[in-house]
Amino acid sequence: MPSLFRRKPTDLVEESVTPVTTDEASAAARSRGYTPAKGRETPKRPAAGRRVAGPAKPLTKEEAREQRRVARAESAAEFRREGGPRDRGPERLLARNVVDSRRTVGTWFFGGALIVLLGSNQAMPPIVRLLSNLLWGALALGVVIDSVLISRKIKKLVRERYPKSTERLGSLYFYAIMRSITFRKMRAPAPRVNIGDKI
Repeated sequence: MPSLFRRKPTDLVEESVTPVTTDEASAAARSRGYTPAKGRETPKRPAAGRRVAGPAKPLTKEEAREQRRVARAESAAEFRREGGPRDRGPERLLARNVVDSRRTVGTWFFGGALIVLLGSNQAMPPIVRLLSNLLWGALALGVVIDSVLISRKIKKLVRERYPKSTERLGSLYFYAIMRSITFRKMRAPAPRVNIGDKI
């Protein structure tokens, strides 16, 4: 006698087999790390043209020394051409041009000081020592007069051309005087005007 509560084999088969939708099948086929696209695909970077960076070849001592020498030469050339932070500004350029456009007593100061040093030696005759002292006094007086003339010209030109300048005139005077006692070929930045040019 068949049981009232027993199911037929065909009912069990129908329950166990449930229809699978297309979305579920495609989701099962994807990998676990898949992220669904949000409207558009992320473009891939082109592989062509990219080089794999290899390990940098270590420099030898000679190559490193040459590299440092070239870097120093380039830095010195740039400083000679452009100057440093203290040389920036139109007022500083004007002060340099004032100095570079004239012959200054200061350029002879260090050469004269060397002569004075040698002539002041106690082994020298008294007349040589006297001439050395006179030369020293003349050089000192010439530098003072030249510095005053340079400062007056800078003051006049700055007030004419840059009336709203905030640059301190005392700083400009000192800057110009220090340049005036430097040999022309050793000045940095290099002179942009010739001797006798009108500023």
